[in-house]
Amino acid sequence: MVVVTGREPDSRRPDGAMSSSDAEDDFLEPATPTATHSGHALPLLPQEFPEVVPLNIGGAHFTTRLSTLRRYEDTMLAAMFSGRHYIPTDAEGRYFIDRDGTHFGDVLNFLRSGDLPPRERVQAVHKEAQYYAIGPLLEQLENMQPLKGEKVRQAFLGLMPYYKDHLERIVEIARLRAVQRKARFAKLKVCVFKEEMPITPYECPLLNSLRFERSESDGQLFEHHCEVDVSFGPWEAVADVYDLLHCLVTDLKAQGLVVDHQCIGVCDKHLINHYYCKRPIYEFKITWWKKMSLKSERRGIHVDQSELLCKKGCGYYGNPAWQGFCSKCWREEYHKARQKQIQEDWELAERLQREEEEAFASSQTSQGAQSLTFSKFEEKKTNEKTRKVTTVKKFFSASSRVGSKKAEIQEAKAPSPSINRQTSMETDRVSKEFIEFLKTFHKTGQEIYKQTKMFLEAMHYKRDLSIEEQSECTQDFYQNVAERMQTRGKVPPERVEKIMDQIEKYIMTRLYKYVFCPETTDDEKKDLAVQKRIRALHWVTPQMLCVPVNEEIPEVSDMVVKAITDIIEMDSKRVPRDKLACITKCSKHIFNAIKVTKDEPASADDFLPTLIYIVLKGNPPRLQSNIQYITRFCNPSRLMSGEDGYYFTNLCCAVTFIEKLDAQSLNLSQEDFDRYMSGQTSPRKQESENWSPDACLGVKQMYKNLDLLSQLNERQERIMNEAKKLEKDLIDWTDGIAKKVQDIVEKCPLEIKPPNQSLAAIDSENVENDKLPPPLQPQVYAG
Repeated sequence: MVVVTGREPDSRRPDGAMSSSDAEDDFLEPATPTATHSGHALPLLPQEFPEVVPLNIGGAHFTTRLSTLRRYEDTMLAAMFSGRHYIPTDAEGRYFIDRDGTHFGDVLNFLRSGDLPPRERVQAVHKEAQYYAIGPLLEQLENMQPLKGEKVRQAFLGLMPYYKDHLERIVEIARLRAVQRKARFAKLKVCVFKEEMPITPYECPLLNSLRFERSESDGQLFEHHCEVDVSFGPWEAVADVYDLLHCLVTDLKAQGLVVDHQCIGVCDKHLINHYYCKRPIYEFKITWWKKMSLKSERRGIHVDQSELLCKKGCGYYGNPAWQGFCSKCWREEYHKARQKQIQEDWELAERLQREEEEAFASSQTSQGAQSLTFSKFEEKKTNEKTRKVTTVKKFFSASSRVGSKKAEIQEAKAPSPSINRQTSMETDRVSKEFIEFLKTFHKTGQEIYKQTKMFLEAMHYKRDLSIEEQSECTQDFYQNVAERMQTRGKVPPERVEKIMDQIEKYIMTRLYKYVFCPETTDDEKKDLAVQKRIRALHWVTPQMLCVPVNEEIPEVSDMVVKAITDIIEMDSKRVPRDKLACITKCSKHIFNAIKVTKDEPASADDFLPTLIYIVLKGNPPRLQSNIQYITRFCNPSRLMSGEDGYYFTNLCCAVTFIEKLDAQSLNLSQEDFDRYMSGQTSPRKQESENWSPDACLGVKQMYKNLDLLSQLNERQERIMNEAKKLEKDLIDWTDGIAKKVQDIVEKCPLEIKPPNQSLAAIDSENVENDKLPPPLQPQVYAG
């Protein structure tokens, strides 16, 4: 009797990769067959393989040469097909390996010709290379993306203390809260900060001292724990807070969780004197399963935090007006494109001039005996061409803002009519406040005032430029003044921000009437289009936008009214910073309204739909002009970061959503959406039996009146349709009667003969007159 037996393995490598010796031990069932006869094991002959090997890898069929499988000796495949092991075959005679064969083709391609898989399959092929212990393939795959990037990411996370423990704590807290609340999601607060507590304003004078260091007692004052669930930081690496947030979201999603996060503010805890903790606090929303409706999944209005940031990845907020870039990156891209365009135009102008000169020289050489008239024609043509080329050069030299400092000073000294004109009361008040503010800075204030006056003088002569070029000049002025104060004046960053706010207020109050909604742009046209669009969307209800605000609550209703007032009041401000303040106040009223309604802090998924509803309900005047004005002339540091930049970016997203709003966004059919937009009908109002007992009587009466008006409107439309139908029937009946009378007249015409004889001879043709008795004679009787 022959029995097939196997040998237990001695060891395994922990990383899953196997050498040739390990691969030999990996085959447990069936192992190398031996023959047993009378209790003695007899070794069988080694298994032989053909030159062309058919393979069955988990049901996927492959065919390759034996030398391909044995290309690298220290691999599992080389050990399997070395002849020292027994490999079972399927019914068709193919050698069977019990492994998923989806990516085995990529492994074979590498063994054949060294080809590597595309990026999207690198991780999957890397697992196969580990299983088959193919060292050269592992080395090359680990130098490709995304494995190489994952190495860098893991190196960064290695600098984070207790990163994995904190990650597990986030998941555990979210699970416990979801179980306690019996909800499909849970929210928790996470603090992420890169550096330790910055230097306080009281320590700034000592900053430049070589002996500056915090005492142990002062350091303890700054050591505190923010009131959050989990805290990450500090760390020493180039990667910033957004990189760590991306790592957190990536690792949580890798566990199959749906993650949303947003910045909800700072810690703001009092530490020492007038110093407060400014560590950012982020709210993480962990969703355990998706909510599906019976009909279809409702499409909500969701904007991730990453979608609001600059698409170049600098970490600041982007803006649709800058094609998704922040102001800094947009200016860099704009400068590159403009310099490239100027260079191309210069080359074109020089090439045209060179070709014209060569053509003129050749014509003079070849046609020396040309007539006088033709020579004058050629000379005139050459002069005209030279004049055009010179005009092009002058145009681009004027628009390229690389002027010498001397020319700029001479231009600034030229008299300006704007200085001589009488300023308005508001301009005069702002000027006095600006001068009083600069007096506290002594020499630095005098220098700032001088630069500001020179800038206003220069802007007077640049009114003929496009609004984009004027905006670029203003942004350059902001940047130059801030850099000069920080480098030369050694002004602290906090005071630089205050000075820049005052400079912006001063210069934009004077330039407002020239740069706000100028005639050279289509801002006014966009304003009218947005207002018309918002008026057409008057029928949109809070339920359609999933707005989590209950206006039946008096406190919430007051906050909604205040938010609408703030967004409308934005148009009355002249300074971009004041307009941003109106947007910020409106947004804070919205957050408070949501918090009162839901009895919990609002999230980004709640804030953006509510902001869209406020804009639709308020229909702010000149909305696009105000957005463009803020984008062009606001201090870029406010738009690139902070709560002002966040709220402004959300307002831009809200306007863009309104402009592109369609039936799918509101979960409506296209027919209903078209009827609502055309005004043929309106959405059904809330029924009276659905009102809560605490509902306001005025609101109930308002909805009742709206329903009555809707019914009267439908009744009026029905009456008008019936009246038009009756009118049409009367016209048709009149036309029918007239046609019948006409037909009768045509068939039986009426003929009236004129009289041919007098009345005295009416009986003259009567032949029987002789037979009549004589006429009666009158008789006279005597009385």
